[in-house]
Amino acid sequence: MRISGLHVLLTYQCTLECDHCFVWGSPRQRGTLPLQKVEHILQQAREAGVERIYFEGGEPFLFYAILVESVKIAAGMGFHVGVVTNAYWALSVPDAVESLKPLAALEDLSISTDLYHSEERVSATAQNAVAAAKWLHIPTRCISIQQPEREDKAEDVIMYRCRAARNVAPGARNANWQEFNECPPEDLREPGRVHLDPFGNLHICQGLIIGNLFERPLREICETYSPDLHPICGPLLSGGPAALVTEYNVPHSDSYADACQLCYESRLTLRPRFPELLGPDAMYGAGL
Repeated sequence: MRISGLHVLLTYQCTLECDHCFVWGSPRQRGTLPLQKVEHILQQAREAGVERIYFEGGEPFLFYAILVESVKIAAGMGFHVGVVTNAYWALSVPDAVESLKPLAALEDLSISTDLYHSEERVSATAQNAVAAAKWLHIPTRCISIQQPEREDKAEDVIMYRCRAARNVAPGARNANWQEFNECPPEDLREPGRVHLDPFGNLHICQGLIIGNLFERPLREICETYSPDLHPICGPLLSGGPAALVTEYNVPHSDSYADACQLCYESRLTLRPRFPELLGPDAMYGAGL
């Protein structure tokens, strides 16, 4: 497996607890990367041939000093660097300018803003951040997730995993579980990009682990990854979440909102059997 992008979750902590969040971001979450480990990660990323680094969370601006230094180091190493944020810090355009000046090396500022985050699709803080980024010549885009009852083509379709599986899926249209015989949101064979959490877990999909970068080098994890032999990815590749249910005789309902919900609910059941592959607790809302 070759990857060109690495999305680094600086923290699971967030200023919000959005119903659609697929990493269970929350003010009550734990787990944050110290700068020393970020440097270690970036060295491994370079050795593995990664070209793009994104820093996200949770909310990465909660640990602003670590974020600023991480962006500077990554840019200095030649990576294309981006950040994903909810822009809570952009209380005014001048405030946002001051926050973004040390991040001038960014090639992408992605702002999460929709009706899950605030009462407006594009919040006032998001508008301030966009204006400041434009003034600083930082490329910016907004990420908005569609609500089940809306069909706004300008928004991305929700994926019912993590908190969304519990809080949003009950209001969605359901389909028979046997129809979910593929995994459309993720390419589990050649994903192109993977996520790394503060505990070193490498996620090919949120909560689905293929190795730990603090235990084995990133390059080695990628070179030895065998998707068809992976106890969870294998069934998903052969027949989607429905095959995962059948392979392990997972108890299930008759219908689900989408493939992600069936997969996520099945993985919840399978966690005791595959604790190293289905984790960490933060991705499954344990203790929240």
